[in-house]
Amino acid sequence: MPHSAKLSAQSGESDATNLASNAIALHRVDDTEIWQQILSDLITDPKELVQLLQLDSQHPQAATWLNAAQAKIFPLKAPRPFVDRIEKGNWQDPLLMQLLPTSQELQTQAGFVIDPLGEQASNALPGLLHKYKGRVLLTAAPHCAIHCRYCFRRHFDYRSNTPNRRNWLNVMDYIRADSSIEEVILSGGDPLAAGDSHLAWLCQQIANIPHVHTLRIHTRLPIVIPQRVSQSLLTWLAASRLKIVMVLHCNHAQEIDDAVAQAIGRLSELDIILLNQSVLLKGVNDNVQALTNLSRRLFSLNILPYYLHLVDKVQGVGHFDVSQSQAAQLISAVQAVLPGYLVPTLVREIAGENSKTRLL
Repeated sequence: MPHSAKLSAQSGESDATNLASNAIALHRVDDTEIWQQILSDLITDPKELVQLLQLDSQHPQAATWLNAAQAKIFPLKAPRPFVDRIEKGNWQDPLLMQLLPTSQELQTQAGFVIDPLGEQASNALPGLLHKYKGRVLLTAAPHCAIHCRYCFRRHFDYRSNTPNRRNWLNVMDYIRADSSIEEVILSGGDPLAAGDSHLAWLCQQIANIPHVHTLRIHTRLPIVIPQRVSQSLLTWLAASRLKIVMVLHCNHAQEIDDAVAQAIGRLSELDIILLNQSVLLKGVNDNVQALTNLSRRLFSLNILPYYLHLVDKVQGVGHFDVSQSQAAQLISAVQAVLPGYLVPTLVREIAGENSKTRLL
């Protein structure tokens, strides 16, 4: 090939490379902006949600939902992509029931308290909970994209658990000083509600501690805002030396649409273990069909069912509670239908215990 032709070809290759790099850079900016825009445009007024879903104001259940002022203690937060999956006109939709504030939350029930898991006693440093041997939990973000009405941290003191960089370095010193800590769990809030630059920095600080080998991320973001699975997220996940386990939170198969499936597909292409934990919720998924459909849908996306939690007895969520005996019957029925690897472990978390308590 003539020298001029080689230069021309090389120039063309260089231009193509530059164009591809620019396209990737633009994609990273664009998809980051998309999820952040969605996160900044949440539905926070119950009246707007009711109107969007064309819910009949004459329906008996219409009298139970709370307006924005009444719900201020734990206000409505609902991402629009998630709301798009709710059936219009259906007050009993399983997704709607997870996020619409109702007057049932104002009822006081015996045994339902502010801090049912005793997390205040485990809050060793701002941003760090140390409940179980061998692992610690970091509140990597003080907020979520969605306020699940059954949330066990609805009364959690996030104001005192939102560390700055100096505080985070103190947390790293705590982990570094305890060689028994092999796993760090990112929770919140929802850790993926934080930006990728912060998360990449935090992950690198953890990775710099030799005796830590696993990073576990508990998140609902890829389910409720699938656009959160951005290129920048995938980049820092793929670059870490740590073994990554991502525990998703999905309670019903209806939560998984095509956009969610595509986002999960991007995660599964990396060397990440994908698990799911659900909460057993009265009126939402407390039947065999809902539980089996969820397990099958998860498995189709390379996600293994992990835990099925009984509701944590936090004040305001008693109307979601399913008894332990009924839960055991449901899991036994699921076991009769599905192979064992698709049956989540039924658990309850009890304050002061050394681990989750397996019920079946």
